[in-house]
Amino acid sequence: MKKKILVTGASGYLGGRLCHALVNRGYSVRAFVRRSSDVSTLPAAGDDFELFSGDVTDYPSLLAAFSGCHIVFHSAALVEPWLPDPSCFFTVNVEGLRNVIQAYKQTDMVEKIVYTSSFFALGPTDGGCVADENQVHHEKFFCTEYERSKVEADKIALQAGSDGVPIVPVYPGVIYGPGKITAGNVFARLIIERFNWRLPGYIGHGNDRYSFSHVDDVVEGHIAAMEGGQPGERYLLTGENASFNDVFDLAAIITKTNKPRFCIPMWVIEAYGWISVLFSRITGKLPLLSPPTVYVLKHQWAYSCEKAKRELGYNPRSLKAGLEEVLPWLKNSGLIKY
Repeated sequence: MKKKILVTGASGYLGGRLCHALVNRGYSVRAFVRRSSDVSTLPAAGDDFELFSGDVTDYPSLLAAFSGCHIVFHSAALVEPWLPDPSCFFTVNVEGLRNVIQAYKQTDMVEKIVYTSSFFALGPTDGGCVADENQVHHEKFFCTEYERSKVEADKIALQAGSDGVPIVPVYPGVIYGPGKITAGNVFARLIIERFNWRLPGYIGHGNDRYSFSHVDDVVEGHIAAMEGGQPGERYLLTGENASFNDVFDLAAIITKTNKPRFCIPMWVIEAYGWISVLFSRITGKLPLLSPPTVYVLKHQWAYSCEKAKRELGYNPRSLKAGLEEVLPWLKNSGLIKY
């Protein structure tokens, strides 16, 4: 019998590409989306793909979506560095996961839940270390309320695993690649700012390090976690560790354009973030840069994905290979020029 798969957050940047990959592999997919969601980039409805309206914060609709499903990918999340009402992060990211676990307990067909966490749940790697799945967030500070909510949700996921819920948490790095330009694709947004000269220099002095994950590699990692991930085990779906200075330099080499010639001090970027927040409160449009984003940039976020490589066959591409795909896509989409 063909397995039925439920994908929450299906209209998101990662969730949408996951839906396409699953349908292409012959799975029957139910996309759980809000009524207000843009579903134009999702597969066409048919025998192997259906849309199901609801919200992870609306338990009855979530429970109904579980009906008849064997696998659940819980990728729904509120992904923003800043919101006027920070309680929204906990409503969606924490209570939403609790609802998923409760719905599992009230159904009898679900065999596995693959939960999309975040590298933020493990905490910063200050001091030059490269962390693995054994790292536990220190909780001495949080750069963003999103980070705080993912740490809390991670505790819930791990406890559920200890209690026998077949949940596999996966932890992507900074996801990038072609697709929707959303808060979940901040990498592309910064590249756009760079090539449109609204971000004319390097961000700070380049001491930051992130683990960059191509979106299609992360999708493959999710599917591998479904097929071979052990419930209760953590898997980092990260990639090459590099700074945004490295990203800008690589982008200049690939596009044969000039590299930035100066560094923008962090205090300037932070001041711009505060101004952006002020304008956001006036206009209602969320800012690209906000003070929490700057706080993130002041720390290290370098991780190893050796466990996922070893146990899941995860095979992330290099940052250079990923940029060689992303930059032409941005150009052909009319979002940058070079």
